[in-house]
Amino acid sequence: MSAAATPVADQERPASLKTWITVFAGLIGAFMAVLNIQITNASLLNIEGGIGTGVDNGAWISTAYLIGEIIVIPLTDYLSRVFSFRRFLLVNALLFLAFSVACAFARNLEEMIILRAIQGFTGGVLIPMAFTLILTKLPRSQHSVGMALFAITATFAPAIGPTIGGYLTENYGWQYIFFINLVPGAFMVTALYLNLERQPMNLGLLKEGDWFGILAMAIGLGALQTVLEEGNKNDWLGSPFIVRLTIIAVVFLALFVWIELTVKNPAVNLRLLKRRNFGLGTVANMLVGFGLYGSVYLLPQYLGQVQGYNSEQIGSVMAWTGLPQLLIIPFVPMLMGRFDTRIIVFLGLCVFGGSCFMNIHMSANYSGDQLWLPNIVRAIGQAVVMAPLTAIAMVGVARHESAAASGVFNMLRNLGGAFGTAMLATIVTKREQFHSNTIGNSVNLFSETVRGRLDQMTAYFMAHGVTDPVAAREQAIVALGQTVKRQSLIMGYSDTFVVLGAMLIIAAFFVLLTKKGQASGAPAH
Repeated sequence: MSAAATPVADQERPASLKTWITVFAGLIGAFMAVLNIQITNASLLNIEGGIGTGVDNGAWISTAYLIGEIIVIPLTDYLSRVFSFRRFLLVNALLFLAFSVACAFARNLEEMIILRAIQGFTGGVLIPMAFTLILTKLPRSQHSVGMALFAITATFAPAIGPTIGGYLTENYGWQYIFFINLVPGAFMVTALYLNLERQPMNLGLLKEGDWFGILAMAIGLGALQTVLEEGNKNDWLGSPFIVRLTIIAVVFLALFVWIELTVKNPAVNLRLLKRRNFGLGTVANMLVGFGLYGSVYLLPQYLGQVQGYNSEQIGSVMAWTGLPQLLIIPFVPMLMGRFDTRIIVFLGLCVFGGSCFMNIHMSANYSGDQLWLPNIVRAIGQAVVMAPLTAIAMVGVARHESAAASGVFNMLRNLGGAFGTAMLATIVTKREQFHSNTIGNSVNLFSETVRGRLDQMTAYFMAHGVTDPVAAREQAIVALGQTVKRQSLIMGYSDTFVVLGAMLIIAAFFVLLTKKGQASGAPAH
């Protein structure tokens, strides 16, 4: 049983204030860990300038963190049993804060990547351990409340990340993106130190460790994440480097799955995926991660590339995906107590998907004001999905299996987000090229309409200081080319939102395939 488990006699008693403080402290840790995945997204250009690296390499600032998280999340259950729940959680919380500060003082890209990877590794521990605290410290009758609070870390944190990061960058400097963790982190560490029970380490488990499985997973996931990050930039399988990494990822991940399904004491209990609700719920969760992280990636990219927004302006637009969730999520436990959780998730995913379909007719004037309503709709859909989806997946999972289940569930959501970000970036690029070629076939100098437009633009440049007619004509041609490129990019983003919405609708139907069950203390439906 997990070291965080409470005696059976206490399971049906309402949680005490001390218990709630402990759970809340754990949730703060999970919130910070998830927040730090996305908090740099709106500020990458500033960070890249600060450490002197190119735009193409700056994406590794986010990717290195995500790799660390994805690798450690499924190992948290095993390592917390080895070193004790309290000790493992506290040490990683302190290291997370230390490496957060260290990131602010990185002098070059290499240092930043290493520090962000370690920050992600230590931060990744905080996510499943917060979930474990909910399932092992709270009585079943209060699980739905705990899961609703956990949903804030899973959906609100990534949505509000660009807002916080953009504001801090524009007003105080990008370094404050990493300093912001210190105050809530101090409360988290203090509360956990005072309230978690001391327990001995069990170092003997190290001898029984599934080290081959752990090594295969680390190599496979690291290679896979690198493929996802670098693939679009290197033309995917057109690059020998990407081909080699893909082979490594496939071989080692296949080896990892085989090991985990055959060894007596697997580091990651993949056997849980054989259970109907957990398996289908986890697949739906991966697609939710695809949509959640994909939308948080697409919107800042669109606003920055097409509309020329700075990081604070991007954050202001993204706030409308995050802030409404704080008003909606507290009512989710009440909905879970009255309605079939499968229907709640199905409708929530349809609303989330519908918000993506609202963005498929974008134009050059489609910016912050036009994104306001889709972002509100997206917030509503996201807010009602995570807690009931988690409850559905955990039907049939025993209390002593909750830590292992949490690791798999949360890792695959993050992995779905990594897949989503890479796939959507590729779709934007490919669809932009498609539309550019299509428009380019119509926009040529043999067209009377095009020549007329160039004449107007040439006259405009001559009226605004360009005295040479040849130079004015050249500027007109360049401006027309830029207009075509911008319109192609807008159409590429519109097409990508179609894919995003479709993935969420598919996730909704996976949820309908699950079976009814008692969800976290709520009555069965």
